[in-house]
Amino acid sequence: MMVRFIAVAVLILLFWLGTRRMRMIPGRGQSLIEMTVGFVQSNIADGALGKEEGKRYMPLLATMFFMVFAMNVTGIVPGLNISGTSVIGVPLVLAVVAYIAFIYAGIKKQGMNFFKSSLFPAGVPPLLYIVVTPIEFLSTFILRPVTLTLRLLMNMIAGHMLLVLCFSATQFFLFTAGGLFGLFSIGTLAFGLIFTIFELLVALLQAYVFTYLTGVYIQLALVEEH
Repeated sequence: MMVRFIAVAVLILLFWLGTRRMRMIPGRGQSLIEMTVGFVQSNIADGALGKEEGKRYMPLLATMFFMVFAMNVTGIVPGLNISGTSVIGVPLVLAVVAYIAFIYAGIKKQGMNFFKSSLFPAGVPPLLYIVVTPIEFLSTFILRPVTLTLRLLMNMIAGHMLLVLCFSATQFFLFTAGGLFGLFSIGTLAFGLIFTIFELLVALLQAYVFTYLTGVYIQLALVEEH
């Protein structure tokens, strides 16, 4: 919980420092904020939802992206060494938020017909609804939040365990095993450093995937027949 609070506090501080003195000709901090927000808008919000709907849901998607990334990256910060998303609470809450946004978008666009169009797709022979409707209900309203949660959670747990394994092995070979076994610590330390860089890429990728899928689910809710 402390790691999560630290990640959120740092995130708020960075955005406050970067936007407290907005100028027509941006400084370094403002340029960095504009660049990262622009990345989310062009590659996630507009890419998944189009310009009009992307602008409407941009605040939600941007908040989700930066929050996930900030909590992912704490796993490689010395002294913290655990991702805020490697315990199920945060991934689950974010998945619920994405689920609520999906339902909200569908009801706002289609009214209660949203559930009918989701569970009874057009063009399907009536008898096949016996099979299709339960599958659609399971995949659309049950599995989506579950897969969002588990995808983020498991990736961050796996990365955390890899780093623990590498650096624990380094400590063992260097300080406990002794002798020639100490040479193995060079290899395990090198692997640990490589996996640290890899985890930084994973932190960014998982933030992107989680946010983009949220945008895709919202877009599916806005389509009248899907």
